[in-house]
Amino acid sequence: MHIAVVGLSHRTAPVEIRERLSIAEQSMEDSLQRLRSHEQVLEASILSTCNRLEIYTLLRHPELGVSAVGSFLSDYSGLQVEQLLPHLFTYHHEEAVGHLMRVAAGLDSLVLGEGQILSQVKKMVRLGQEHQSIGPILNRLLNQAVSTGKRVRTETNLGTGAVSISSAAVELAQLKVGQARGVDDLVPLDQEQIAVVGAGRMSRLLLQHLQAKGAPGVVLLNRTVERAELMAADFPALPVQCRPLTDLDHCLSTCSLVFTSTAADEPIIDAPRLGKLNRRSSLMLIDIGVPRNIAADVGELAGVDAFDVDDLQEVVARNQEARREIAAEAESLLEDEGRQFLDWWDGLEAVPVVNRLRTQLEDIREQELHKALSRMGPDLSARERKVVEALSKGIINKILHTPVTNLRAPQPRQQRHNAMQVLQDLFELNDPQS
Repeated sequence: MHIAVVGLSHRTAPVEIRERLSIAEQSMEDSLQRLRSHEQVLEASILSTCNRLEIYTLLRHPELGVSAVGSFLSDYSGLQVEQLLPHLFTYHHEEAVGHLMRVAAGLDSLVLGEGQILSQVKKMVRLGQEHQSIGPILNRLLNQAVSTGKRVRTETNLGTGAVSISSAAVELAQLKVGQARGVDDLVPLDQEQIAVVGAGRMSRLLLQHLQAKGAPGVVLLNRTVERAELMAADFPALPVQCRPLTDLDHCLSTCSLVFTSTAADEPIIDAPRLGKLNRRSSLMLIDIGVPRNIAADVGELAGVDAFDVDDLQEVVARNQEARREIAAEAESLLEDEGRQFLDWWDGLEAVPVVNRLRTQLEDIREQELHKALSRMGPDLSARERKVVEALSKGIINKILHTPVTNLRAPQPRQQRHNAMQVLQDLFELNDPQS
């Protein structure tokens, strides 16, 4: 068995590639089952966010299994494997474990230390369990990654004041508005007429940061106005007008700054739509949706400035340097957590030998117990028979405890191999499949 992760992220692929491989929750069960249907894939889980698509697997054979995952990604995206390969990364075993720990801790995020990724890893675990695509190996690995992410945020200051994709989007707006005014710095958004399209988690964070930056008000558009109103009620200090998505054209005509974050599979704003509107002279569009909510062709229109998640790097870089020293503190912690899992994994190597030893001793126990009970005759009560049987089982468990504990304890691989060989020779534990 072999652990591997195949994927792409903001570091390896532009948004136009990532959006082709964004897997929505409603498609997750089918995607996981398609992966698991391949004979090489024993367990599988998928992490799909706006900045990454990663598939964690337990494989029978490294090369054949990774090839199967690549074929799945090609079929899902409609891109040829040759088109995908330049954007994909593959990590095996120790590297795969280390990568997952870094992802859960927020060390591989566009925004260093951002907290949302941990909830996304938790969601990956939940979906893998619900759809029965993960077994004991990935279940342990993924849950340890979640606990590692929590530990990093508890024992270091990495999570303190960490910005999110949404806060970076607001800062990008402040920076671009400032540059339009001839100021190369973040400026207040108090002169902007602002709209937010969508009422999901990212939009909630947008409202939170717009309120903190002193925005004069926001128009919140959503397919379901009631959901928008529930969200708006959580921001009493921010004037929020809730409108149906059918009012989008009106907002695009009257607002100067529009953020989009919806779960739409196709762009909801494009050049033909904007071209038909009698809009104000300047419009800034910031899209943090993946797949993108705003088509690339809007950038060709005069007076329109459009940005997507890949453009956030400009403001993220301003915040990263101060967090790198804190991130370095977390690295040794991650190494410790990764080693714990790998020690457990190495200990699994002894399981077949231990199971054969246990089976052999159990056979002996049952035979000797049967002989003893036969000699005692029919006068032995049911309770007494249970006591004798429990005694025999207790003796076997006591005998096995020390060798099993020592075989599975962290140790050099050769040392474990030598101990396993001695045990097999002493008890003649021949593998029936060999």
